[in-house]
Amino acid sequence: MQGKIAVVGPYETVSVFQAAGVAAFPAADERSARETLRRVAHDYPVVFLSEEYAAPLQDLLKRFDEAAYPVVLPIPTGKERGYGEAFLKDSMERALGVDILFRK
Repeated sequence: MQGKIAVVGPYETVSVFQAAGVAAFPAADERSARETLRRVAHDYPVVFLSEEYAAPLQDLLKRFDEAAYPVVLPIPTGKERGYGEAFLKDSMERALGVDILFRK
């Protein structure tokens, strides 16, 4: 499982990652993103998830957050803004006890 990275999101988002050699899994909607994320979580230690699907799937992300793997990271796609930054900020504060990136 070491070194494997996947991305889940709309086709136009994941195709860019696929060109860079990342395993791409297109999802047409939140439901298919949920199913795909559950499936790839067993094989990929790092999964990027488009921000517009990450916000509605918070319940699933919370369960993944309780385990060491996979690490699921929301990525901005231009359609939604702010969720990925807030997620990263919260995760870093929980892990380190301080906000070392944003300091807002």
